[in-house]
Amino acid sequence: MNAWHRMSITTRITVFTATAATVLCTLLAATVMMSIHRFATGDLVAELAAGGGRMAYKVENDGWSTPLVEHDGRSMQVVGPTGAVATSTPPLQGKPAMASFTPHGQEIAMGEVCGGVFPPGQCELVVTQSADRAGQNWAIYTSLPSIPWYVEPWLAATVIGGAALLALAVTGLGRGIAIASLRPVTAIRSELDQITETCPERRVSQPRSQDEIRELADSVNQTLARLQAAMEQQRTFTTDASHELRTPIAAMRAEVEDALYAPEDTSVQGVGNAILPSLDRLETIVGDLLTIARQQKEDVQGEHEPIDLSELVTTECGRREESGNRFEYALEPGVMVMGNRPRLARLLSNLLDNAERHANHTIALHVRRSPCAKRDLQRFPHGVATLEVTDDGPGIDRNKRELVFQRFARLDSARGRHAGGTGLGLPIARQIAEAHGGSLRIEDSTQGARLVLRLPLA
Repeated sequence: MNAWHRMSITTRITVFTATAATVLCTLLAATVMMSIHRFATGDLVAELAAGGGRMAYKVENDGWSTPLVEHDGRSMQVVGPTGAVATSTPPLQGKPAMASFTPHGQEIAMGEVCGGVFPPGQCELVVTQSADRAGQNWAIYTSLPSIPWYVEPWLAATVIGGAALLALAVTGLGRGIAIASLRPVTAIRSELDQITETCPERRVSQPRSQDEIRELADSVNQTLARLQAAMEQQRTFTTDASHELRTPIAAMRAEVEDALYAPEDTSVQGVGNAILPSLDRLETIVGDLLTIARQQKEDVQGEHEPIDLSELVTTECGRREESGNRFEYALEPGVMVMGNRPRLARLLSNLLDNAERHANHTIALHVRRSPCAKRDLQRFPHGVATLEVTDDGPGIDRNKRELVFQRFARLDSARGRHAGGTGLGLPIARQIAEAHGGSLRIEDSTQGARLVLRLPLA
């Protein structure tokens, strides 16, 4: 089995085709030879029966002579009712009956006899039939050499040679089909070997045929497209992260350099107070990056527990009573979801942080059960738990609603950086929602931004 698996697919197909072709062609040759042998034997029996029939007519009408005339190597005996040989062809003169079987009524009997009255090693096909002479049954035995299995040497050579050529032709055809079928796979493999990270925009060529090879090429191209998108996202993320980290680092460096150049004009306390906001921002960015990396690595499946969404909202908002914003609630009790409590708390915290940065005075929270559309029955089999967080701020343009879910994205630099945002809160929130089988989107609102979280009901 190991040797079989070490072979190439072309070799395996060739070996299988050769084996199958050899077996089938052997069976075909054997069937042809058997059919020809059967036909030739039937023709020989008919010839012997005709000759014996003519002799029986002569016996019944006293027209036979002694000895009988031999025709083309055919042997014949006339056996009386007592079993004694009355007459025969010259080679069998004085010998007993060539066979012991006798016909039944008007039917003929036949069989193959080897040796006996015949030379050693010679087999004869014997046909016997009865003749009515003076009210007694006489037997006429007629024989000719048996036909061998190969009938004629030239015929056997022709059939066997033809079967061998047919097996070779089928094997060659199978190998050619295998090579032709796998040629596109070889081309795809060669192109993949040439595609590196320096040219992710390249795609493998698609064969013209609408078969599994084309489906393979489509899958490879889709994989390359996803790989290119992931690489571009990684480059963008690296660039954005570097830019975000450079800003607080540059601010801290500037404060330290100022203190070093003019130590008499500053103090340790002043430098510390100037650096601390940048350190806070740096810590926030690093923490968010670690959160994203941790969520991508860990699997939240198996860590779920029943969570009352309304109770989670009440607990989280209770910690923000001194934020200066007014909270309005419309919480339906008993809206239970299955989830990871720390991560759902982080999701809600990020939504509230976003709302507090942009709200003028009021933040509204709405928790309810919602019916599930037919197309989402598999995703939400027991219904939908909906959480809405709405602020009374300037809102978000419709064409920029997906932009805010991109990492480090801000609608304007002053709005996010002045308020301390890193541009990672909403992407983290959406990542948590999708990990719990839900969704997070921005939907229409009469005033401000309205973020809608949908999770499967427990």
